[in-house]
Amino acid sequence: MTTTGIVILAVALFLLILAASSIRIVQEYERGVIFRLGRVIAGAKGPGLFFIIPIIDRMMKVNLQIVTLDVPPQDVITRDNVTVRVNAVCYFQVFDSVKATVEIQNYYYATSQISQTTLRAVLSKVDLDDILTERDRLNQDLQRIIDEVTDPWGVKVSLVEIKDVDLPTEMQRAMARQAEAERERRAKII
Repeated sequence: MTTTGIVILAVALFLLILAASSIRIVQEYERGVIFRLGRVIAGAKGPGLFFIIPIIDRMMKVNLQIVTLDVPPQDVITRDNVTVRVNAVCYFQVFDSVKATVEIQNYYYATSQISQTTLRAVLSKVDLDDILTERDRLNQDLQRIIDEVTDPWGVKVSLVEIKDVDLPTEMQRAMARQAEAERERRAKII
């Protein structure tokens, strides 16, 4: 093999590697945000096959599927000074992949943090009885507040549900004694 053949083979190999690195595939549930020299070009792309300019372009893929975020248990002191441990679940979805990429560094982590702080803030303003009896209203309040904060990031919160409310054992015993006293009072009347 001559020197010219080796050079032609090296150039062909280089062009093949360059062509392979310029191909990007975006799935149906994703969108690709392309940055050309650091600037977003032409909004989000996808789904399908796309060609980018190697070295100059960079593509970030954003998942558009609904995310189920488990909000870790939070210790909350209610308005009537009862400490409860509450956890929730938050369902959200990216609706604008460019905003979710450009406006915030990590939309998943930020949504998780705002969900935790909002859960504590909202539940600390209500009584224990309201937490136990008015979950639907509290869920709607949580969803509305979190959605207002995440909307500029291109994230839509579709549902927030309070999953579990753990009462301290002393409170459980006190509530059981109160219920027993109420039953005895009704029995005496009967």
